[in-house]
Order: sequence, then structure tokens, then C-alpha cells
Amino acid sequence: MATFVLYESAVGYGLFEVTEFDEIGQAVDKVQEAVSDLARFGRIVKLVAFKPFPSAADSLEQINAISEAQLTDELKNFLELNLPKVKAAKKAKFKLGVFEPKLGSIIQETTNVPCISNDVVGEVIRGIRANISRFITVSDADLKRAQLGLAHSYSRAKVKFNVNKVDNMIIQAIALLDTLDKDINTFVMRVREWYSWHFPELVKIVNDNYQYSRLALVIKDKSSLTEEQLPAMAEIIGEEAKAKEILDAARSSMGQDISPIDLLNIEVFAQRVIKLAEYRQKLHTYLLDKMHAVAPNLSALIGEVVGARLISHAGSLTNLAKYPASTVQILGAEKALFRALKTRGNTPKYGLIFHSSFIGRAKQRNKGRISRYLANKCSIASRIDCFMDASTNVFGEKMREQVEERLRFYEEGVAPRKNSNVMGEAMEVLKTHLVTEEKEDGADKKKKKKDKKEKRKRDDEEEAAEPAAAAEEDGKKEKKKKKAVGAEEPVVEDGGKKKKKKVKE
Repeated sequence: MATFVLYESAVGYGLFEVTEFDEIGQAVDKVQEAVSDLARFGRIVKLVAFKPFPSAADSLEQINAISEAQLTDELKNFLELNLPKVKAAKKAKFKLGVFEPKLGSIIQETTNVPCISNDVVGEVIRGIRANISRFITVSDADLKRAQLGLAHSYSRAKVKFNVNKVDNMIIQAIALLDTLDKDINTFVMRVREWYSWHFPELVKIVNDNYQYSRLALVIKDKSSLTEEQLPAMAEIIGEEAKAKEILDAARSSMGQDISPIDLLNIEVFAQRVIKLAEYRQKLHTYLLDKMHAVAPNLSALIGEVVGARLISHAGSLTNLAKYPASTVQILGAEKALFRALKTRGNTPKYGLIFHSSFIGRAKQRNKGRISRYLANKCSIASRIDCFMDASTNVFGEKMREQVEERLRFYEEGVAPRKNSNVMGEAMEVLKTHLVTEEKEDGADKKKKKKDKKEKRKRDDEEEAAEPAAAAEEDGKKEKKKKKAVGAEEPVVEDGGKKKKKKVKE
């Protein structure tokens, strides 16, 4: 049986026939030996046809289609023209080797050409790639230049998305948020332990880590604490009674004295911890804003932080949208799932979505059911966010209401609304929002047009007024000049000399 191999390069499609495929066998090591021997490889593989790409844009289009397992018309025509004809009733007497299995299945479904994709085909394609200059009349420099240009174009096209909907920033932000939480907790415990040698009673009075660090900066040496510092402490804690309690505890504290240099080191470290905690708050606000821009429906349904963890664990919003609801349900509990499969125990009911408030509010017997329902809605919300052009959280809000109703149904038996009715309401709300936005945009355009027209009118009036003003100014200058000439006296001859006398006014 004849074997053909499809090779996609940066300069075009190539179809090769492996003449000694049966002789080298299906062993990968034998194929590798044949590939390493250039003279033998030249006898094994023969070029059947080559179709060059007419331009760099066409090359990028073809490679994008291949990477997404799509059969273009150019590739289909190329294969049908150069491969042996296959009759409808008979089986093909050849096979086509391709590198991508998904592309092979598409070619087989479309053209009825049997395709194979295995390690042997991969080794043959590797040999073709290494010796492509022996088969086609393209210099190595031109080939490398084409490969480099295509690589840059392909990478640029893959990473060129809408900057407002880049989910990579969410992945980085949630990872940094988790790291900051761990570090801040570690550092605050160090501040507590360090300062407790001097003022041990403060730990029992103040439980909040951020407030404790700020109080350590205000109190400093407990022996110097007076009533003048009560307002500052009350502002930090929010209660005057607690501030007085801290003052009383400082006066009767059992802690040891502290030297100024030790206190200075505690203050410097506490300031660093406070700055980290404040930055953590800013980062959390940034994450909320980013989630509202990238995944508004998922945020409205399950919360910004849990939604960001789902996106981070999936790798991207697109990957999360491709997952079925069953995968979203146990996302984050992979170890427990495989352990259960290995030991034949009970599989986990939820993963990261456990941190949602819905599962915490459900009773133990209903946690599995509500997690399954919630995962279904999360999958729908992520797909809407990923593939919908308009940014809206209408569907997320409606699906959140559905989860609330389903939770009430499990607890009280109140029948929830039908999904079709709820989605119909969401579509009506969305249409209303779109109509309102269009009207506002139209009003803004009219206002801008009117302002532009008025500005043009003012400019025309100013341009028309400029010549009149210039003429009036010239007239004033002429009058002044005539007045100056008329004020001079007539010429008087005195001793043969001419003099002009100006009349003094």
C-alpha cells in the first residue's frame, strides 16, 4: 500500500511519497536511521507535488487554519489534484500521513482519504524538514527568512486580543494576591511575636493583623503612652472603649522593657507590613475591576475571586469556556478525583466552586446537587463572557437568581422558574440596555455635531469681523497721522534757514 506524507512549510504545501515504507517498517529506530542517512532518505522519499503560497498573508491564513484543525479550500484542492483518485464504492489503496491527528480526521471525513498520524510519520516529516532544500528550489536563507516572518506573524496574531479583555492579567493578579496573603500573614505573626515581648496584652485586645501593626507604630514604647494618643488609637480601632482598655493595659503591662534600637527595627518592619497590606487592598480592587471587564457574568454569578481562581486554574477564559460543566464542578480537586478513581472510593462533589456562598448555605445532603447546578451555570456564564461581543452582566445576574431559586427549592420546596423564561427576561433587559445605549450615543453624536456647527459659525463670524476691524484700525491711524501733520506750523524763513515750529497745545 502506497504511503503519502503531507508537509506544511512556511513557503507552501508539499506532498511526498514514501517509496520504501514497508522496507523500513514501523519501528521508530529504523526510521530514525533512515532519516540520518541522507543518501538513503533521498531514495525513500520522493516529492510528488509542491504548491507555494502566493504571499505571506496567505501563508499565515493557511497555517492558522491548520493549527485549528480546519481544511481550507486550497489544501483540499491540492490533495484532490495530486493524490490518486478514490472511487466511491472501493477502498483507497494508499494512506496519507499527517502530523496533526485532528487535521487527519477532518481530511478523512471530507475527502474519504485514509489518514494516519503516528511516531513513524513524525520521524519522516522531521527528515523532510531537515532536507527540504534538496526537494524544492529555495535557498536556505530565503527559507529561514520565510520561517522567521511566519513565526512572528503567527505569534503576533495569537497574542493580539482586545486589551480590555486580557485574562492573563487576572491570572497574574490572583496568583500575586494568594502570595501576598501568605506573606502578610507570616510577617504579621512575626510583628506580633516580636512586639509581644514588650506589650503582650495587646494581642488579646486586638485581633486584626492590620490594626495591630498600625497600633504598634502609634504606641511604640508602652511606658510613654498617654491619653494624648487615645484619639489616634480610637481612629485605628474604631472604638474609644478599646483604646482606653489598651491604655490601661499598657500601664499595668507585664512585658519587658525595650531599647530604642530594638523598637526602631520593629517600627521599620511594621511599616513594611502595613504598606504590603495596603497594596494588597489596591490589588484586590484592581482584580475586581478587571473581572467586571473581562468576565462580568461569571463575576455576577459566583463572585470575582472565585471566578478569577477558575480562570487561573483553567489557564484562560477560553479554556474555561471549552470545559463541560462536569469538569468545572471538580476543577481544583483533581488529586482527590484520581485518588478516588484509584481506590474506587467516592469521587469529589466540588472543587474551587466550594468557596462560593451557595454551597456553604446548602445543607449537607444538598451540597452535591447545588454544586452540579452551579457548575452548569458557571459553564454557561463563562461561554457568554468569552464569545459575546457586548460586555454585560445581565445573564450572570439572572443565573444567580436561578441558583437562589434552586437553593430555595431544595430547602423549602418552592418551584423555580423555567430556564427559558429567565433567559427570555435577560434578553429583554439586554435589548432595553442596547436601545438606551444607542439613544445615548445618538444624542451624544447630535450634541457633538451641534457644538461643531456652532464652533464653525463662530469661526466664520470671527473671520468676517477681522477685515472690518483691520479697516477701522487703519482709518484711526490715518486720522492720527493727518492730525499730527495739521498741528505743524507753516515754514518761516529766518536768515536763509527754514524752520518748522510746532504749536504747543
